[in-house]
Amino acid sequence: MFPPETVLTGVNDSKKLSGGKRKRLFPIIIEKSVYCSTGIVEPSEIDTVGMAQAVRLSFTRAALGIPADLFLIDGLPVKNLNIPAEFIVKGDSKSLSIAAASIIAKVTRDEIMIEADRKYPGYGFASNKGYGSAGHMEAIRRLGPCPIHRMSFAPMKNDAQLRFRFE
Repeated sequence: MFPPETVLTGVNDSKKLSGGKRKRLFPIIIEKSVYCSTGIVEPSEIDTVGMAQAVRLSFTRAALGIPADLFLIDGLPVKNLNIPAEFIVKGDSKSLSIAAASIIAKVTRDEIMIEADRKYPGYGFASNKGYGSAGHMEAIRRLGPCPIHRMSFAPMKNDAQLRFRFE
């Protein structure tokens, strides 16, 4: 949430910015914001409640304690969301707040994955950020899944040998 008339040079859709640029903008966004919050949902929670409920949980957690009349959210409407929201398709290219939020989210995710790389070496989390790159998939086959892998997602969900190695 920003004060009226806030200008943030360089803030754009996070997918259009390099990781380094996002990281440089992160503290500027924090400094200029009135409120900034993230809603983190753990992989085990996603496995338990499913992706749709996990998305609702992340928005609800991010909104806790923020006195806003309306939250601007990038994308299509999320059903049964218990916060006042306006959904804007391609919102990160239309709204400064959404673009800034996308940067905060990606930098936060990147930091979580860098820490995961230290804790669970061999999966390449620092470079692949948990996406199913060829190297990441090979590491899962070689090492088996680790505690931050979502067991309800492929390939773990579809591969009994991988599930067994984790349990």
